[in-house]
Amino acid sequence: MANLNKVMLIGRLTRDPEIKTFSNGGKVANIGFAVNNRRKNQQSGQWEEVPVWVDLKAFNREPGRKMADLVEKYLNKGQQVYIEGHLVLEEWAGKEDGKKQSKMVVYVDEMEFLGKREDGPAGNSELKEPATAKTAGGGEGIDEVPF
Repeated sequence: MANLNKVMLIGRLTRDPEIKTFSNGGKVANIGFAVNNRRKNQQSGQWEEVPVWVDLKAFNREPGRKMADLVEKYLNKGQQVYIEGHLVLEEWAGKEDGKKQSKMVVYVDEMEFLGKREDGPAGNSELKEPATAKTAGGGEGIDEVPF
């Protein structure tokens, strides 16, 4: 039987990415992300946006794909991004009680920066034009960054 594990999302970063560097030189960017689902409010009859909170991880991979570096350099809280990735169930033992814990995370395979960041730190516009960081098929890094 065939299997497919692919996620495609358009949403916004809920916080600045957290970057971790490993002793072996690897790097991961932990990204808080939100997408909106639309649903009709049964009481008012109006459509409303309902946020869905998603944890993303972007890794630097050898050879080629340096997604964590791209995230660190170009993404900030509030920016809109198109993400392609795959689901991974992360499991660990709790620090205090040792109980097994888990959560579903999207590992980023490809991203495209969308829209403009209206107000960066100190009111600057940090991302002037859309940029693309496509890395499908072994990827070459950034295809286009018109800064």
